[in-house]
Amino acid sequence: MKDIIFDAFQNDVNELLLRHKSILDIITKYSEASSRVNRAVAKSVTNCGCIKISAKKQELPENLDDFRFSLESHLKGKICDNCREIIEAEIGNSLFYLSALCNTLDISLYDVLLKESAKLNILGKFNLE
Repeated sequence: MKDIIFDAFQNDVNELLLRHKSILDIITKYSEASSRVNRAVAKSVTNCGCIKISAKKQELPENLDDFRFSLESHLKGKICDNCREIIEAEIGNSLFYLSALCNTLDISLYDVLLKESAKLNILGKFNLE
């Protein structure tokens, strides 16, 4: 069922992408969309203030099993509904251009997700990305 959702989304993007068919247009639009996600998160901090960033040096544990529990996101607070809506819209736009890139390169977004998931499951905590 999940593969149908991904395939349907990729097909919808393929049908709706009219102006930016060039690979150059797609990769630059994807980069722009990614930047807009970052900007929306930054505006949640600087304009709205619903979240705060309190960053400091990460203390790395000796034991790899404690790694996940010792690192912080540096994020304080919770995004408000308005900021969440904006960030979700920007992530959706980014997904649109990611799908367009996949379509242009004849890559299945669902297959990429499956391969990445398998890699995560195989490597587990040794993935360290």
